[in-house]
Amino acid sequence: MSADAWKRTVTTTAGGVGAYFLYRWAMRRKRTFSFRDRVVVITGGSRGLGLVMARQFAAEGARLAICAREEDELSRAADELRSYNVQVAAVECDIARPEHCRRFFATVRDELGPVDVLINNAGIMQVGPLASMTRDDYEQAMDVHFWAVRAAVDEVRPDMRRRGRGRIVNISSIGGQIAIPHMVPYCASKFALVGYSDGLRAELMQEGVYVTTVCPGMMRTGSPRNAFFKGQHRSEFAWFSIGAAIPVLSQSAERAARQIIQSCRVGRAKITLSMPAKLAVLANTLAPELTADLLGLAGWLLPSPGGVGTSSVAGRDSGSLLSPSVLTTLNDQAAARNNEMGSS
Repeated sequence: MSADAWKRTVTTTAGGVGAYFLYRWAMRRKRTFSFRDRVVVITGGSRGLGLVMARQFAAEGARLAICAREEDELSRAADELRSYNVQVAAVECDIARPEHCRRFFATVRDELGPVDVLINNAGIMQVGPLASMTRDDYEQAMDVHFWAVRAAVDEVRPDMRRRGRGRIVNISSIGGQIAIPHMVPYCASKFALVGYSDGLRAELMQEGVYVTTVCPGMMRTGSPRNAFFKGQHRSEFAWFSIGAAIPVLSQSAERAARQIIQSCRVGRAKITLSMPAKLAVLANTLAPELTADLLGLAGWLLPSPGGVGTSSVAGRDSGSLLSPSVLTTLNDQAAARNNEMGSS
């Protein structure tokens, strides 16, 4: 290729790339979404990341609907959110049960109107060795992380499609991009959610509905207290809760919520939260064999099977000398701040 031809090729390519990014910038500005007076639904919105997001949406003047299984927890969250002088519908429901899901969204439509923004945040977390996991663990994870999300989307899609606008945010996990040892049912269901969410975006964009897939790394939400641990449950709880409290490895729930809401506002396709999570995804892309070997090493270092076996014990009942301790201070503070402490 001659020098002139090479220059023309470079110039044409640069022009095409520039035009693409200009188009992306213009489209993002066009579809930027204001949340004031919008109806925002957050499943699992009574504590943890869901409650933190609800606070930030309330601060922007959104009308909120939250659901959770625990009535007392839900009541505390609703009372706090109403202090922002916004409408709040709080419905006790197990979002994984189809009849509960239908009832919840019927209540939202009756009390607040058609849904503008759906945040699929409800989750369940089981931690323990593969030998401790049962078929029921996989089914529970799929029911909450996949089937409940699909049911919620089916509830809001007709109104969004009719009005030609809407936002759906599906909270997956770094565990939906890289399989983490001792969290296999969780990861399997989150991988399913990522695939569904990506396909959903491709098909709903033409209807004016933008789907955002969120893959957070470890966050300081206080949620380890309400996760379930199997096998040597005290040791499992210790490594999990300590890792989720270290600033370098984990991200504050408040920062994560801000990034999620901004991604929803502009209709981003996918966002991975925290630098460690981004680096892990990059490593898995560039060096999958090395990443697999490192994950295998991590699995070897984690607690061996035994303990309570296939039984599940909540994190709040799995304390030891290591956790709670000074090592988990930041997560313990987040638990108190984000309604993770239960009746205490």
